[in-house]
Amino acid sequence: MAVTMAEISKLRTMTGAGMMDCKNALIESDGDFDKAIEIIRKKGQAVAAKRSDREASEGCVLAGTKDGFSAVLALKCETDFVAKNADFIALTQQILDLALTQQPADLNALLELELNGSKIADLVTDRSGITGEKMELDYYEFVKGASVTSYIHPGNKLATIVAFAEAGVDAQVARDVAMQVAAMCPIALDRSSVPAEIIEKELEIGREKARQEGKPEAILDKIAEGRLNKFYQETTLVEQAFIKDAKITISEYLKQNNATATAFKRITLNQE
Repeated sequence: MAVTMAEISKLRTMTGAGMMDCKNALIESDGDFDKAIEIIRKKGQAVAAKRSDREASEGCVLAGTKDGFSAVLALKCETDFVAKNADFIALTQQILDLALTQQPADLNALLELELNGSKIADLVTDRSGITGEKMELDYYEFVKGASVTSYIHPGNKLATIVAFAEAGVDAQVARDVAMQVAAMCPIALDRSSVPAEIIEKELEIGREKARQEGKPEAILDKIAEGRLNKFYQETTLVEQAFIKDAKITISEYLKQNNATATAFKRITLNQE
């Protein structure tokens, strides 16, 4: 059957699929829009299944804030070409906006949310059919606080979010801390939040390194503790040297500005 440009445009608006995909789906479905949408969806599922063993290492990372809630997520794909596509970035932003409004508890809950009448998980699959690439919503993190901030590094490959205990934290101060997280990749907020297994691993590394240097067994633990302190200074946010002024720590910078960081998250698709 013949289909009109208006019908093709309508289906494209509904699905985001390409003009030829919409035309072919309408012809195959004899003009039935519901069937045409299902045809396009099945194509996406087929592409996703076919490319399930491919690595989705590119993508778009976005972050935002709303009413004391900040979220960061990554929609991944196979190529940088697709990652930079306006429609792909727009879909990532739509998913983020929904997350900021609905505040899902985890990634699985986010995938179950509905956007424009479809589950997020289905929309991602549909997009696979449109682009011919494997896609996945692979990361989702959030923080809550009296104040929150987000930072997206140019290129949409790295983003951070930070929460603060105080309301009305100066916007530049908050941004500085978010950029610190982006640049220096801390593993924890402070010493007390470093996982026990990491601490034990670092102590063992410190002891073994001292042993290889010929240090006496009796002082290996003391040397390891000293090296652990250095590890804390390099990898915990509040003890790191401030990237804008290495003479002070982030803890000191926050204290100067009457702010207390309580949580942060960082997502990157870059090789580090």
